[in-house]
Amino acid sequence: MGVTDRMSKFQFPESIRSRPVYGTLEPRPGKAHLMIADAEGAEALIDLAAQDADLVHAAHIIYIPKNTGETYVEKLRALAPAQLYVGPSYEASVPRIRRVLSDAHMGLQVYLTGTEGLMGQAMNEAMQAGIPHSAIQTEHRGSVARRMQCVHCKGITEDVMTDPFVCSHCGLNLFVRDHYSRRLAAFQGVCIDAEDPGNVPEPVELYK
Repeated sequence: MGVTDRMSKFQFPESIRSRPVYGTLEPRPGKAHLMIADAEGAEALIDLAAQDADLVHAAHIIYIPKNTGETYVEKLRALAPAQLYVGPSYEASVPRIRRVLSDAHMGLQVYLTGTEGLMGQAMNEAMQAGIPHSAIQTEHRGSVARRMQCVHCKGITEDVMTDPFVCSHCGLNLFVRDHYSRRLAAFQGVCIDAEDPGNVPEPVELYK
């Protein structure tokens, strides 16, 4: 296990079947390689390059720094990928992701790493483009923040770090559940004080 593994890896506790399970990126043979990462996900790509530099030289990397700023950008550039796109947000990167996937031929390998929100949304794009599940790898790195859907108003709140949390759309106090929608790439939040309005416990940080 490298230094970066100790810095940004998190062992999620066992949960229900719908909750995604992540692995460790490994080099795979393929005609093309698409790597999508955010924040500390860059560390997983750096580790991957240490295993097979030629694979990364041939890869198209799409990277969203989020709150890490410039920390990893030059390190990724130093890997000398075939293409490196640094985007301001996942939403801004979607057109490029869709274009790369639409132009892909049989044999494309997809590597997703970083936050759960990034991996879930990018996996949806890959699956909709017809990329087989067996050709998609995931590795969680960095923040354990969740992308949550309010089951009441259907609004999505990004980067939730506490339980309960306040829905950014309707203002309800929501309990963070492990139930996960692959279609929405989001966990589900349910009103915590529906039967006893105002009786809301103090928020605690996830996994603390």
